[in-house]
Parts: sequence; C-alpha cells; structure tokens
Amino acid sequence: MAVYIALLSLLLVLLFFLRRFLVPAKLKNLPPGPAGLPFLGSLHKLGNRAHQSLYEMARRYGPIMTVRLGSALAIVVSTPDAAQEVLRVNDRNFTDRFIPDVVTAQPSPEYTVAWSDGDSKWRIRRRLCNTQMFSTISLDKFQHLRHQKARQLVDHIRVKYSPVRKPVDISKVAFATALNLISSTVASVDVVDPEFETAQEFKEVVWRIMEDTGKPNLSDYFPVIGRFDLQGIKKHIKVSYTRLHKMFDEVIEKRLQERAESRSNGDANRKGDFLDALLDQCEEKNSGLDRHNIKPLILDIFIGGTDTTAIAVEWTMAELVRNPSKLQKTREEIIKVIGAGTPVQESDIDRLPYLHAAVKESMRLHPPVPLLLPYKSKADIEVKGGYIIPEGVQLLINAWAIGRDPDYWNDPSSFVPERFLDSRVEYKGVNFEYIPFGAGRRICPGWPLAARMVHLMVASLVQSFEWELPEGMKPEDLDMQEQFGFTMKKAVPLSIIPRAVKQVGAEESTRGVVTSW
Repeated sequence: MAVYIALLSLLLVLLFFLRRFLVPAKLKNLPPGPAGLPFLGSLHKLGNRAHQSLYEMARRYGPIMTVRLGSALAIVVSTPDAAQEVLRVNDRNFTDRFIPDVVTAQPSPEYTVAWSDGDSKWRIRRRLCNTQMFSTISLDKFQHLRHQKARQLVDHIRVKYSPVRKPVDISKVAFATALNLISSTVASVDVVDPEFETAQEFKEVVWRIMEDTGKPNLSDYFPVIGRFDLQGIKKHIKVSYTRLHKMFDEVIEKRLQERAESRSNGDANRKGDFLDALLDQCEEKNSGLDRHNIKPLILDIFIGGTDTTAIAVEWTMAELVRNPSKLQKTREEIIKVIGAGTPVQESDIDRLPYLHAAVKESMRLHPPVPLLLPYKSKADIEVKGGYIIPEGVQLLINAWAIGRDPDYWNDPSSFVPERFLDSRVEYKGVNFEYIPFGAGRRICPGWPLAARMVHLMVASLVQSFEWELPEGMKPEDLDMQEQFGFTMKKAVPLSIIPRAVKQVGAEESTRGVVTSW
C-alpha cells in the first residue's frame, strides 16, 4: 500500500510541474471559443477534416475564436471581414510564420519563402521570386514550354487512353504535367519520363510531405515533448526532404559544371531560367545565398507548384463532370473562341470568361490549402469586440470556411460558375471573400504561374476530349469527399474516360512535342 501511495504522490507532483509547461498562463480578453478538456483542449474535436471541424466551431463561437490545442493556443479566423482585419488592417503584425515542428525536419527551413519569418532576408528571396520567376515578363518568356507540356498531356491521353476507352487518373496526369512545367521553368529539365513512372514516385514523395505536414502532431500541441518526436512524423518526413534535396544537388552540380565549361570556352550561352538567376545571386557579394541554401527555395517552388496545381485541376474537372451542363458550356466556349483543332495557348485564356468562372468557382469550393499557412502574432493586438490576439500565438485562416460564407455567397455549397461572370473578384488577395492563394504580405508568390497552369490544363482537357464517367456511374454518384492534409485532395481520385473529338493537325500536334509519348 505504501508503494502505491508513493507512486500516486509522485504522479501528482509530476502533473503539477508538467502543468506549468503544458497549460499556458491565463490570458485576458481572448476571443471566445470552446472550453475543451483539461490538457487536451479541443484536440479531440478536430477529427480528420480539421477545416470542416473548425468551421462548425466558428458557427457557434464567432468569426474570430480561440481554440486550445493541448498546451498551444490558436486563434482561428473564419469570415472575410475577420480575415481583412488581421491581414490588411493589422498586416504588419502578421508577417511571421508559426512553424510546425515537422517542417524543421527539412534542411535550412529558415531559407524558405513559405516558412521563414517576414524579415529582410525573406524580402530579398521574395523579391527574387517575383522578379525572376513570377513576373509577367518571366512568365511570358517561358510560356512556350507550358504550351508544349499541355500538348504533350493531350497527346499522351489521345494515344494511351482514348483509343481503348481506358479511364484517366486526372490527378496523376495533372501532377506529371505540372511537375514538368515547374522543372522546365526552374531548371530547363524534365523530371518526368515519357511513361509517367517517375511522376508517380515524385508524387508520393511530395504527398508524404503534404500529408505529414497536415497531420495532428503532439510536438506542436505540447512543445515541451517536441524533441522526442513521439509519433515519428519528423523521422518519416525527413526521408522525403532528403530525397528532394539530393535531386536538387544533382541538378545544381550539373548546372555549375555547364557554367564553368561555358566560361572556360568563352561561351556566354546561358539557360536564362530561374536556376541561373539564383546562381548569379550566389556569386554576388553579401547576397547571403549559396548553392546549399537556395535548395529550400527551389523546394518551395516545386512542392507548392506541383501538388496544388494538380489538386486544382482535378477538383475543377470533377465539378465539371459532376455538372454536365457546365462542362458543355465550358467546351462550347472554347470551341467557339479557339476551335476544335487549334491547341489552346495562354493568350487565349482571357477570351474564355466561362472557363475563368469555372476554375474560380472550383477553387472557392475546394481551395488547395484549406487552412492557409499559419501566421504568428508579433505583438498583442486588439481586434473588433475588444478581444486581444496575444503575442506569439498561432493564427489560422480558414480559407475553406471563408469561401462558403453565406453572407457573401448565395447557395455557397453549390457549383455555380455563373456567379463569377459579372464579378470583379480575383485571386490577388484584395477580395477577402475569396482567398484561395492567401492575402496580404504573405500571399502565395506563385499564384500568377499557378493560375496560368490550371487554366491551360483544364482548357486543353476540355477542348480535346469528351469526358465520361465509368459505365453505370451517374454524375450525382461521383464521390466528392475531401482528404485533409496540408493540402486538400480528393479522397477518391477522379478517374474518367476520354473520347477524342477531333485530331489536331499533324503539323501543330508535333510542333515541339516529344513524340515518344
């Protein structure tokens, strides 16, 4: 009996001291929120679709609410007005990132654009991306590569799938196309082989990162035990980070050798791509960049540009197939403006308002990143209602909830592209009822490229094929469940059957296309 009493006393003492680390001090004037359980807070309420769970909580507790997740505190924003207050009115207070513990498994996360704090070094890297990668001039310079990849996508489906009426995994082909689009723009190389085998391997690596980053992690909820990685998430994700950094090392080393050989031969020939721009900066004195710390920046672009683009294409195609009349409208517009036998180009996209509306509507319903990258408050800040968002707290913006706010959107759960036809709402983060790429100073810098790629791929798929569901399946039977990770993909991949409507002329179809597909 004495032993049991001693053990019980020891346990109570441990709990008393742990409480000092696991439970934050009482804070005044926090926004309202669920009380939660001792130690756990509201962790048990998140479930496997946190964005939906937080949306339901916000309907009860308000547009800005406090949620305790273990010993951590999070402020959750769920309406356009609340998002505008924190990301426009108080934007200077929310330029830093709350970094999930799993992200620190990658080498040098402080050199990323996505996860680093909004300091002067971040501004330099951000400016480099904006001017050398995502500016209109840079995007126009490499649009011929995106046209080529879009034609390759169509030819691949036309040869391998359409003649035998084989279902196409839209996620797979969209990911492979986006991956080659990004790799050719960044480093003038194709990562994907003609048979898409390497695309699947790369997709698994990227999705492991996205899935692990989005997993509930005890190390975030109880930082005092973070060093132990009790769930093994950091160990699991590190394999993917290492694989990607090794690949980037090989690409960088090859380019450095090419640059050295060119200089020794007096040849000024350059690729002129983003990798060249980065390596030029590495040679500048006091730039703070070298061949090692540019890899996290390249990783940002690869991961952010491939997975989210493929997700947006898949959700848009799923909504169109699920709504045959909308699909027909989209195709009729493309045929009327461009024709059936002329490949779609980026210059055509502005003349396709219904296509624009369909893509916007899909991204309203299915933002690729439903909970935007978490912000961190630099100081105590007062918001409407007299509530205080404390210094150092995590701020979550629920873009999924904002896109479904009934005060801004009629029939918010329905796919209605027409709502965007006479609307000035854009992706640029100035319309806070619609922020699929975020808003404020930390808006996704790659949104101009992502928008071009998504529209080009969707237009090419819709123009070149009539799409059918597998035999016996009706549009209303299509599974539209979401699988939550850091990004939000379809739980059941979209697999649909293409029927080619018209062959593209031989001269056009082989212009710059890898015919081995």
